[in-house]
Amino acid sequence: MSTTADASAGRAQISARTLRTDRWWLPPLWTVIGLSAWVIYATVRVFLQNNYWVPEYHYLTPFYSPCVSLGCDPEAAMFGRFLPDWPILPFGALTLPFLLLFRMTCYYYRKAYYRSFWQSPPACAVAEPHSRYTGETRFPLLGQNLHRYFFYFAVIISVVNTIDAILAFHGEDGGFGIGLGTLVLLGNVIMLWAYTLSCHSCRSIMGGRLNHFSQHPVRYWFWTQITKLNAKHQELAWTTLGTLALTDFYVMAVAAGWFADPRIVN
Repeated sequence: MSTTADASAGRAQISARTLRTDRWWLPPLWTVIGLSAWVIYATVRVFLQNNYWVPEYHYLTPFYSPCVSLGCDPEAAMFGRFLPDWPILPFGALTLPFLLLFRMTCYYYRKAYYRSFWQSPPACAVAEPHSRYTGETRFPLLGQNLHRYFFYFAVIISVVNTIDAILAFHGEDGGFGIGLGTLVLLGNVIMLWAYTLSCHSCRSIMGGRLNHFSQHPVRYWFWTQITKLNAKHQELAWTTLGTLALTDFYVMAVAAGWFADPRIVN
């Protein structure tokens, strides 16, 4: 007979996994569907190695930025081309592993996939199916403690994405221009910065070691602003998955000629 509590603690032993009568299984199910759909889409796109660049307007999808493969369009390779052009190696392979590790070790995403994929636990007051719990004290979950270092890489990559968004203010004649794609890239990078800066590690870096905020007014101000963002970290985590997919899909559609980029200026 399975139990939900230690009998020695004087708590009741029940055979049911939970006494909850609401649809507690729905949030974990939606999380599995949402994350799985995004991972499948992103995996397919990064290995297609086409329709990632619109040279007329300097639109580069974030899934391929920075484009450093020898197979990249030379105009899209802002930092040069030095990775071999292999079908199994994405054009943006220089940064994709760090972005993946930053997301996987994110405090919110840990909660999301622990509860949904691993059911550890799937919901409050619902017993998990695992017989043992070791937390993040053993390999591979011990690697979750590297999240802060992946945050530094995420900041650098956000800078690269910002440069991409700035270069997207480009017209067909080579001068200044704004199109719908410019706004899509700009909106995406703003959301990426919001998500990255709302990270728990960023908040800790800003104020975690301060004993007297009054002696560090500048850091205290940044800590308070990041704390406000941190309260929205879960929403930003999901929003940025959406903006990344939307931005990639838009660049792909324009590059493939499915429709023309609506121009606002030039």
